[in-house]
Amino acid sequence: MIAQELITHFIFYTFCLVALIQIIYYLYFFRRLAYYQAEEKTIIHQHPVSVVICAKNEAANLAKNLPGVLFQNYRTTHEVIVVNDNSDDESKYIIDEYKKDFKNLSNVELVQEAKFIAGKKFPLSMGIKSSKHETLLLTDADCVPASENWITLMQNGYRDGIEIVLGYGAYNKLPGILNKLIRFETFLTAIQYLSYALAGMPYMGVGRNLSYKKDVFIRNKGFSSINHLQSGDDDLFINKVATKTNTAIVIDPEAHTLSDPKKTFKNWIRQKNRHYTTAAFYKPKHKFLLGTYQASSFLFYPLMALSIIFFNWWMALIVYAIRLIIQSIMYVKSLHKLNEKDLIPWFWLLDIWMFFYQLIFISALWKKPNQNWK
Repeated sequence: MIAQELITHFIFYTFCLVALIQIIYYLYFFRRLAYYQAEEKTIIHQHPVSVVICAKNEAANLAKNLPGVLFQNYRTTHEVIVVNDNSDDESKYIIDEYKKDFKNLSNVELVQEAKFIAGKKFPLSMGIKSSKHETLLLTDADCVPASENWITLMQNGYRDGIEIVLGYGAYNKLPGILNKLIRFETFLTAIQYLSYALAGMPYMGVGRNLSYKKDVFIRNKGFSSINHLQSGDDDLFINKVATKTNTAIVIDPEAHTLSDPKKTFKNWIRQKNRHYTTAAFYKPKHKFLLGTYQASSFLFYPLMALSIIFFNWWMALIVYAIRLIIQSIMYVKSLHKLNEKDLIPWFWLLDIWMFFYQLIFISALWKKPNQNWK
């Protein structure tokens, strides 16, 4: 009897500890994005920008999305480079058609696979190498800028000392529960990497919407240290080169990029498995902070259920209510900031779903990824 009582008390106190860890993350990290206000610039300097897009068999996406990149309200010199990576579809002809009307569009045609360099790091390196300007702005062929002010707003993130600007790559709002699941997971990823950057601990960016100086790329020898990995051209590269003083964020909704999410669970799982294989290569402090938060998220609901059943239901619900109130404030404000307001009524259910999400994707921590980036 005494042993059973000790076990139930242990479960409840562990639940309280896990809830406390979550609250600390909400108040120390996520509060920074929730209450973030961009610094107002009295003088705006626009510098030449090179937009780099890698494409592999992306004819349909190029036809649909490239005009959004080309029709930008940016009066300063800028170029758009499409790296056509061994495509065997109509990509080259679509690019050539657009080049007739847009003199700032150029293409790099790759006709041979790079040996021993996995993922899209080689085509991206070729695009960066061919770029004319110091400021690079990266996106994907399946993305379209949310507005014609995308280049301007992302470029405005630079000031003295800033070499990296992190943006938000959103997904289009479509009907269906899968769309909400994908967008909520994307939001949770964003609230972490953007908040950590604001806390002076940047650890990743997303290649759908990312900018950095060409000198940073050259100075750090490009992707040479991660060429053997399938992913990492965005998160691991930023993890290596970003510091508390050289990184800024831009979250204006007009500076987002938009892309269509996967239409099936199977394709989404394949995509996320590929992304999660890079987490093991983060810096130790980032792995510790991210791992602690993920562990607390994973344990929270099982411990709450056990505390309700075996300890004291109303005390467990009080702990849940305190955590939910603080979580609600941070999530609601951040969902507004990232233009994901329609997820607000659903976030508490989607948060419960994340327990099952972690169960599904935990195998990615040791699974060997496919070496093809498309």
